[in-house]
Amino acid sequence: MQYSVLGSSKLKISRVCLGSMTWGCQNNQADADAQLNYALAQGVNFIDTAEMYAIPPTADTYGSTERIIGDWLSRNHSKRSDIVLASKMAGNGLMHVRGGGDMTPATLLQAVDASLQRLQTDYLDLYQLHWPNRVSPHFGKHRVGRIGFSAVNGEQQTEQMLGLLHALDNCVKAGKIRFCGLSNETPWGISQYLSLSAENNLPRMVSIQNEFSPLHTKDWPYLIEQCVHENIAYLPWSPLAGGALSGKYLNGARPQGTRWSMLQRNGLFRDTPQSNSAIAAFTALAHSHSMSAPALALAWINQVDGVSSTIIGATSMAQLQQNIAAFALPLTDAVLDDMALFLQQYPAPF
Repeated sequence: MQYSVLGSSKLKISRVCLGSMTWGCQNNQADADAQLNYALAQGVNFIDTAEMYAIPPTADTYGSTERIIGDWLSRNHSKRSDIVLASKMAGNGLMHVRGGGDMTPATLLQAVDASLQRLQTDYLDLYQLHWPNRVSPHFGKHRVGRIGFSAVNGEQQTEQMLGLLHALDNCVKAGKIRFCGLSNETPWGISQYLSLSAENNLPRMVSIQNEFSPLHTKDWPYLIEQCVHENIAYLPWSPLAGGALSGKYLNGARPQGTRWSMLQRNGLFRDTPQSNSAIAAFTALAHSHSMSAPALALAWINQVDGVSSTIIGATSMAQLQQNIAAFALPLTDAVLDDMALFLQQYPAPF
């Protein structure tokens, strides 16, 4: 297993981060135990979750993934110091989470305490804001004109960010969290947080989780360049485009029990004619180099300059084993040249 540093935190993290959002919906406690034990045996030390998980988010499954991890931790106390445990506070829009309201200093303090209780731990190594209070160009909202920026009150947003930083500072000083991070943010959001932290001597954001895959590279180069030079760990989520790069959803297929067979909060925004064409071409490219499409996707992301750790998820042990193994695969110049051509041909399929 290879390791990176989590931004300016100095924490050593595995370049494979074990995601957990299927636990509590597609996977049960026994499945999660097996995944955790296998991943740790392979050298994975970075575990990511969120209060809103399992996915798709519902009132019934809210917090279930944290509870599953907490159950495992309660039986594996000695391993707590061996892992970098990350969780996230849900933003607005989910009525079953704090009435769907914005993140505020008061609700952040409540959310941290609730996550710690579910996880059965005294501290979180990394606590992240799952998405900003304003609408950001993520979850399929990145097309030109899809959302408006001019109508957003920047001063109000900045004031909210400052309040959240003060609440995070309280949690750091209380020993409840060690470091802070972002998710589904933009260069403007990153810049605001960094400036506010420097001006007010408040915790500095050390990482950002954003969607990134061969089908979705909008963060390259501008946001990732900022992460490199600001020493912020870039953590891609959905590296297989919600499982689509496996090819299992081609031609409208919806295998029973898979993610796309379930109602999704943001819809199946990755399911477009362009995506289907791109996935078919990507699969052919991988096979031409005697690789599976998921293995090529994960190996390619791992070598992208600026990527610190890639968040993977699996619903079966076979998937987990294959995904972790992909990070050890070397990519030849011929593969990288073909990937460059693929990205030119399919720059934004969804």
